[in-house]
Amino acid sequence: MINMSKLFALCALCAAAASAQAKDIGPDQALRLRDAGTIQSFEKLNATALSKHPGATVSDTELEQKYGKYIYQVELHDTQGLKWELELDAVTGEVLGNHQDT
Repeated sequence: MINMSKLFALCALCAAAASAQAKDIGPDQALRLRDAGTIQSFEKLNATALSKHPGATVSDTELEQKYGKYIYQVELHDTQGLKWELELDAVTGEVLGNHQDT
């Protein structure tokens, strides 16, 4: 028989984990956020990411809302063919993560 308090705790944990997941921001909403000045321009965010890997090219971008912040994710390919993933705070432009992807 299942202990009801353990079941309740498990359900609460699952609900908390689901609420912490990132929410993808669609292109239309991303443009509205940019036009309203809520987030930095995509060109400026891309330039910040590219400054970390001179000569690299942007291969993919995505805007998410995670932990109450707008996070701009940029995938780069550098001159040696290595793939990099960067996360930037879309409001401030601060680089939050910069790691090589395998």
